[in-house]
Amino acid sequence: MLMMNTPKEGWTSAGIGTWAPEDIQAHIRFMLDFNEKLKASGEFVDAQGLAGPEEAKNVRARKDGTPDTDGPFAETKEFLAGFWILDVDSADRAYRIAAQISMAPGKGGAPLHMPVEVRQVMSAPPVD
Repeated sequence: MLMMNTPKEGWTSAGIGTWAPEDIQAHIRFMLDFNEKLKASGEFVDAQGLAGPEEAKNVRARKDGTPDTDGPFAETKEFLAGFWILDVDSADRAYRIAAQISMAPGKGGAPLHMPVEVRQVMSAPPVD
């Protein structure tokens, strides 16, 4: 799983919401084109962009099973902006893909060099 984390600081003052429409379109086009390359290579499983932290809620069940929500969380320092689930042959391949995603264009077309966390999706333990 590749997770694109974005610092919340600057999200409203410098984040994608402040970009020119053509910069947003170029960024999204990059992501869609990249996903098509991953599909063509057979490595793509799923990818999603996520809504901003202003819409996030933590939910847990109360004792009676009804939802108890908390949030949004103004104090968060960074948030998950999107993710990819890939089926790759090695960790090195996942790292190379993450580096390419990190170079997605941002404001004015400049590469973002955004952090992309890479984590293995674990399988279930064997059943005895």
